[in-house]
Amino acid sequence: MSNSNSNSNSNSDECKIEAHFSPPTSDTIQTKPFPIRGERANFVNKPHVIAMVGLPARGKTYISKKLCRYLNWIGINTKVYNLGEYRRHATTAYQCHDFFRPDNIKAMAIRTQCAMDALNDVCQWLESGDGEVAVFDATNSTVDRRQLIRDIVVKKMGFKLFFVESVCNDPEIVEQNIMEVKVSSPDYTNMNKEEVLADFMLRIEHYQEKYQPLDEEYESDLSFMKIYNTGEKVLVHKHEGHIQSRIVYYLMNIHIVPRTIYLTRHGESAMNLEGRIGGDSDLSERGREYARALGEYIAEQDIQGLRVWTSWLKRTIQTAAHVKAPQERWKALNEIDAGICEEMTYEEIASKYPVDFAARDQNKFCYRYPRGESYEDLVARLEPVIMELERQGNVLVVSHQAVLRCLLAYFLDKNADPCPSPPTQTFYFADELPYLQVPLHTIIKLTPVAYGCKVENIRLPIAAVDTHRPKPKTPGYLEERFRKKSENELHT
Repeated sequence: MSNSNSNSNSNSDECKIEAHFSPPTSDTIQTKPFPIRGERANFVNKPHVIAMVGLPARGKTYISKKLCRYLNWIGINTKVYNLGEYRRHATTAYQCHDFFRPDNIKAMAIRTQCAMDALNDVCQWLESGDGEVAVFDATNSTVDRRQLIRDIVVKKMGFKLFFVESVCNDPEIVEQNIMEVKVSSPDYTNMNKEEVLADFMLRIEHYQEKYQPLDEEYESDLSFMKIYNTGEKVLVHKHEGHIQSRIVYYLMNIHIVPRTIYLTRHGESAMNLEGRIGGDSDLSERGREYARALGEYIAEQDIQGLRVWTSWLKRTIQTAAHVKAPQERWKALNEIDAGICEEMTYEEIASKYPVDFAARDQNKFCYRYPRGESYEDLVARLEPVIMELERQGNVLVVSHQAVLRCLLAYFLDKNADPCPSPPTQTFYFADELPYLQVPLHTIIKLTPVAYGCKVENIRLPIAAVDTHRPKPKTPGYLEERFRKKSENELHT
């Protein structure tokens, strides 16, 4: 529940007291009722290990990467440890499926050692305090292996452990996964698709000889969830605590159905022309022209089952007016709340609140406008939007600069890296997210592929002002072009 709803439930005396508060200044913003700048929205009291389970080509790496991306996005430092990468580092000369035969003693010793090395790295990373959640991406397909993981992670290290098993009995999905992902694996360099499919199917057979699915009766001491046929059915057993609940909810919403997500800012607004932030102004003449062009472009694409989402603000609703598709209004898609700085120019903010203006430049992601929001608050507000986007098919989102920066950061996942290297996601969110370029009159087309997202920027030929302010080299320094107010000087 939001703070505004909480305040509305307070008693009348408290409301009278609050009514006498003066607007916050640089001195008062650090005190209650305004949260301290930079405080984290999500805490992990105890490190977690999420261990994947399942036969090859069941989407374990897909789930691992998506889960890692989501947890990092909501502020939980997460990293994937892919056992296949450890195996490829240990032995680069993969010959064929025989490496995975249960009776191949030499290969089994290498695979076991790789698993121990990966688990050791997982525990060291979490114990160092750098990480909060580690995803162990491996088959972990026997009771003995899962018990070994539990002995190390829970009994020895004192961490929490949650298994996620992907079960798929649909041969078409398995073959599709092999053809989309495995053919590009380093294991199969210089092999054609038919050879890859044949070899990988034999690799799966070797795993099936020893495969023991998770069972709530025989492994009743474990916390786990089982996902059947990419979300057709989900079983959850003994999940513990807030983090595991978030993971269960997220994984229940993802799917692999092909779809496209279109993101665009509203058309140029009257306040854009004046260089003012926030507000609820109408579109400018060029903004109305973009709205018409957007409607024509979407019609030409003939997108099946398209849904249109806008914020509650006039400029997004007006921008989507010519798009012939069912429309929904999301308050969560409203622009970041600039608090007492709403409808001000950068020049006015720098002049009236110079300390706060400089503070925002120092840490734009965590900085919270007085009586407004931070980018971190915005990410929390957008979580339901992300959940619903994961459930939907084709969607056009018409929103605002800060909002689309947050959504792009989720889908782009610039720092996804399956190799065991130091995590960089925290740096990305703190330093890059608030400065992602989301120009006016541009459609960003996102097409989910195997382990990521294909991005296309489609600029429609209608001029607009440039509202992007890059990160200044000197915090609090206002670039000359933002000190000039005429329309021509605001143009790109």
